[in-house]
Amino acid sequence: MKRNSIKGLLLLTAATLLASCSQSNVKMHTTVHEDGWIDREFSYSTVMTKEERDSMMQSEGARLAYPIPECLNTKAFMGTHTEVEGDTVTTTFSRSFRSPEEMCKESPLQLNGTRLQSKATLDKRFRWFYTEYTFTEVFHCVGDTFKLAPTAYADKDVVSYWFTGQPNLVEGLSGAEASQRINEMEPFVSKWLNDNLYKVCFDYIVKNYDSIPHPPVSRSKFISLHDSLANHLMAGKEDITDVEPTKALRAFFHSDAYAMFFDENTPLGQALNKELANRLNILWFNVPYTLSMPGLVTNPGTGIIRDGVIHYTLTGERMIPQDYTITATSRVTHLWAYAVTLLIILIAIGSFLRWGKKKNI
Repeated sequence: MKRNSIKGLLLLTAATLLASCSQSNVKMHTTVHEDGWIDREFSYSTVMTKEERDSMMQSEGARLAYPIPECLNTKAFMGTHTEVEGDTVTTTFSRSFRSPEEMCKESPLQLNGTRLQSKATLDKRFRWFYTEYTFTEVFHCVGDTFKLAPTAYADKDVVSYWFTGQPNLVEGLSGAEASQRINEMEPFVSKWLNDNLYKVCFDYIVKNYDSIPHPPVSRSKFISLHDSLANHLMAGKEDITDVEPTKALRAFFHSDAYAMFFDENTPLGQALNKELANRLNILWFNVPYTLSMPGLVTNPGTGIIRDGVIHYTLTGERMIPQDYTITATSRVTHLWAYAVTLLIILIAIGSFLRWGKKKNI
């Protein structure tokens, strides 16, 4: 069936991408050890029929549930085990690293087939009574995938708050006031996304203009109509996914010459679908990040501590405006330091008392 609409292409894209990462319950856990070694563990879940589960478990050497989510590249992780609970199969794979730098080089997370870049550090400071550990991982910004920057639509702080929650622009506001403030921000996001998706489609048509058998206007004329065409397509609509481009373009140009770009059964339509997917994949990327630190956590950063484990939200949206930082600090208490200090104090007191006795004699 042909889907000559942007919504049709997006629905097809969503069906593919939502099954790849967020719907597969992909999770990541990092454990920092006192000696500087770091364990990293990933897991994902797949719902299978009884026949599929039996076939998987009977396969010689079977270790993975398929399909593996598209946001994961598991080649560098050899430690793997699979658990079955009801109709859900969960596969977990892990690896230990000597340093955070080594860990980042082997990250299995990927966006649009490219490894997600991050830089991690572990700062260890000896303080006699305790050792302080600070782990930081910075995920590189992926916002340049969108040709139009969100800061061209709103203030930098508004953009940062919308995508990351920082700085907290609704701090101190009542629920009603916060809701009103957020509602005031939302139009810039819709405008930014609409313009970016429109630009993807428009630029793709321009790039492949020679593929159009009988275009109603020349390439240069088409380019000059960029703004007027956008206004025509979005007339009376708030969301670009409500646009029926074939119908709208026919009304604007009195021609169906551009319909092939919005037909998923054509090579050009499939390629445009992939271009859209590269942008939307970022918005749908969601991998819960948990972190275990040595000793007692004293500062979880932007995370939330539950049962000694720090929980963060790692999404593509948080990496749109700038690099996204996850950091935490913990302390490992040195009981021996207290014992040595107490011993020194006792020796000092004993020496003082002995010196006092000798003096009195």
